[in-house]
Amino acid sequence: MIAVLTLFLVFVVIGTPIAFALGGAAAIGLWLMEGVPLDIVASRTFGAIDSFTYLAIPFFILAGELMETGGISRRLITFATAMVGHVRGGLGNVVVLAMMLFSGISGSTNADAAAVGAVMIPSMKERGYSGARAGAIVAAAAGMGILVPPCLTMVVYGSVTNTSVAALFAAGFLPAIIMAGALMLHLRIEERRSGLQPEPRLSWRERFRTFLGAGWALLLPLIIFGGILGGLFTPTEAAVVAVAYATLAGMVLYREITPAFFARALVRSGVATGAVMLMIAGANILAWLMTVEQVPQALAELIASVGGGRTMFMILSILVFLVLFALLDGIPGMLMLIPVFVPIARELGIDLLHYGTVMTTVMGIALFTPPLGVGLYIILGISGATLPDLTRHLWPYLVTMLAVALLIAFVPIVVYALPAALGLHSLT
Repeated sequence: MIAVLTLFLVFVVIGTPIAFALGGAAAIGLWLMEGVPLDIVASRTFGAIDSFTYLAIPFFILAGELMETGGISRRLITFATAMVGHVRGGLGNVVVLAMMLFSGISGSTNADAAAVGAVMIPSMKERGYSGARAGAIVAAAAGMGILVPPCLTMVVYGSVTNTSVAALFAAGFLPAIIMAGALMLHLRIEERRSGLQPEPRLSWRERFRTFLGAGWALLLPLIIFGGILGGLFTPTEAAVVAVAYATLAGMVLYREITPAFFARALVRSGVATGAVMLMIAGANILAWLMTVEQVPQALAELIASVGGGRTMFMILSILVFLVLFALLDGIPGMLMLIPVFVPIARELGIDLLHYGTVMTTVMGIALFTPPLGVGLYIILGISGATLPDLTRHLWPYLVTMLAVALLIAFVPIVVYALPAALGLHSLT
């Protein structure tokens, strides 16, 4: 098994696409095993993606594409500016609120970073922010936004571990609000030293006008979660509703989505979906090989020998997540870690709803952790900053986010409160 993992890392280092690195290393490992037919590769590949829940992935990706350039993201940012731009912390607060609003629609962290960053970073530069600081704020807010449902990683985690996706969606809300509040407080303290002035305070009439402008966009999260929690449709069906609503809003209400743009969005979504599904299939082969080789059991014995029980396991989990999610862009890392860590979490009595929320939280941090976080390079391209400058501004925000992640890990009521209130999970 060590040889297979080493081969996988070699594939990654030489630039092999992650999906083929996962599947190729696993296939070679199976070939080296005696008595294992290679047709298991085909059956595991098909079985990995033959899931009704996974149908939500292409539809949420398409909804994000349509929202990004269909006039909706710009209106959400205008509304966020009107509501919190005047609070000390200025445009940083706007980025955090806009990311929460947009994350509740798109489902993709990278799409959130690209959409909000493309609008906000130039505006922040015009108002005196350096490109590095503006990029760092957008990166931190995007890392927080992964907790705001709908979230593709929650869909994948729920499908693989048989955890309710609706409960996972509900579990992300309160941690997201706490992390957003922590980032806003950090920005408020930081702003006192920067000398930058907040945006002018708008009258309530002007704020109401921006609310009306963004009203159709703000209605979509209510439709999605109201429908899921009310039992009107499943998360997969909610993704279809999101696409239909985004198309209607962009074409009819805002009139900014043309047939040509819609066709391009379909192609981009198809390419992105294909990449995600290939990663899921490749990771499933490797996960099966790990299970056959009893990697989870060996790791469980190692953790038991270290001692510390749940506390030590949670700390080790967070450390591993930070490294692997930064390297593997989240979902493939999750698919590799679930068959190893989730059985141990079950054995230690850790609720999988809680564990999945912790995993998602740390993933958001890791995606933007220098120098490996893949999401970081989206921000670098938009901001024009150098990696050292962006890193210098980003680390303090990441420390704040990691502190919130530890709170989520060791105060589980933060995760359970809303699902329990909605009848989706028990507090016991």
